[in-house]
Amino acid sequence: MSRRELRGCRIIVTGASSGIGYELTQQLLAAGANVLATARRADRLQALATDVAVGQQRLMIHPGDVTDAATRSELVEIARQAWDGLDGVINNAGTGAIGRFDQAEESRVRQIFEVNFFAPVELTRLALPLLSAGQTPFVTNIGSVLGHVAMPMKSEYCASKFALRGWSDALASELRGRGIDVVWVAPNTTRSEFFDNLIEVNGQAAVNPLSMSSEQVARKIVAALQRRRTRLLLTASGRGLLVADFVFPRLLRRLLSR
Repeated sequence: MSRRELRGCRIIVTGASSGIGYELTQQLLAAGANVLATARRADRLQALATDVAVGQQRLMIHPGDVTDAATRSELVEIARQAWDGLDGVINNAGTGAIGRFDQAEESRVRQIFEVNFFAPVELTRLALPLLSAGQTPFVTNIGSVLGHVAMPMKSEYCASKFALRGWSDALASELRGRGIDVVWVAPNTTRSEFFDNLIEVNGQAAVNPLSMSSEQVARKIVAALQRRRTRLLLTASGRGLLVADFVFPRLLRRLLSR
């Protein structure tokens, strides 16, 4: 399979105001791509535009909430009008919560699924007609190691990432004949503002000493896109967790429940 040339690629990036999305936008621009960056925080998007200092055709910013159908439609229409097409969608926006399932309101699980599952699904649905005519087109879904192995106190987040992975796998098979790559990225704990913006915290977030920075994660994702890899499981500790879940599932469950 030939490498993907990112120079000139037209890419939507969600959750671009901080963390992985912010770094991804910068690194994609450095690789020559054109980016339409979206997030809820307009001031952070404007700061991003100031930081990279490229022309408006290279970086467009569009503040909005991807859980809103109007925002999703606007993103695709902006790409259509400004670029006359689209080559990639990176579904990066995400949220989570820490706390026992039985102590949470129904709204918590619904809010997490709206951001982590329904928003990427419906944005991708709208983008597919443009992607079908794109150059080496792709949909990249930023998941998590917790989309493979579930952790206590994060049940809703884990469920949303399991759902995203299942949809990604099925979509990859459906789109194979149309030449659209579906890329699944599963970072382990990432040093970012994610934990500062959780919906609810009723417990303590574990600190992983082997976590990666947002910049490191973004660099791995850009390299995977260039090499046309469709699965990226980040960090040795994350891969080790999957092996433990496969080989010693009962032991792992006991350890996690302590």
